Amino acid sequence: MAKIQALYDAVSKGKRKDVEQIVNAELAKGANPVEMLMDSMIPAMRDLGDRFSRNEVYVPEMLIAARAMQTGLNILEPLIAQRGHKPLGRVCIGTVKGDLHDIGKNLVAMMLKGAGFEVSDLGVDCDAEKFAKAVELGSQAVLLSALLTTTMPYMREVVTRLKDKPQVKIIIGGAPVTQQYADEIGAHGYADNAGEAVKVVERCLGLKG
Repeated sequence: MAKIQALYDAVSKGKRKDVEQIVNAELAKGANPVEMLMDSMIPAMRDLGDRFSRNEVYVPEMLIAARAMQTGLNILEPLIAQRGHKPLGRVCIGTVKGDLHDIGKNLVAMMLKGAGFEVSDLGVDCDAEKFAKAVELGSQAVLLSALLTTTMPYMREVVTRLKDKPQVKIIIGGAPVTQQYADEIGAHGYADNAGEAVKVVERCLGLKG
């Protein structure tokens, strides 16, 4: 199925009503929901993520596009599940204990969903046990977010808690976080923006080189 340009553009521009109308219209015409997602919606979010990493678009545009993407996903996900389409992988994401900031986390979660991952959003103020439980339920990667220098050290506790699960990849991010800190605490990856987070998860899970 070729890219549906109108759907691609509606996601890119964050036009939720247009996304809903186009998705429903295409489904009524017999369009394949998996192909709609893979050929039109995911490429739109990937392109936006790349532009975000180049500072060509900013957080407000990303959030609006993410909401539009979610509108389409709400319609398509049940249909895709019926077809037995498997996600690229299962991940969980949360803001660490003591930190209540969620804009960055929400953006990364949406980008991962848009890229084809099954995402368990654990919310904010998450302790190590909450992440460990998500791993027990099947998460292959754990994404930790922190916006405060005072909460950032808790990431180390999560890494320590999951040391008995070496197959699980831990990726960290947030305003005060750096690659150096990721290396210091033994995290498997670091991303400084939502678009990069998707690429890091794919790389850590061996989906891309």
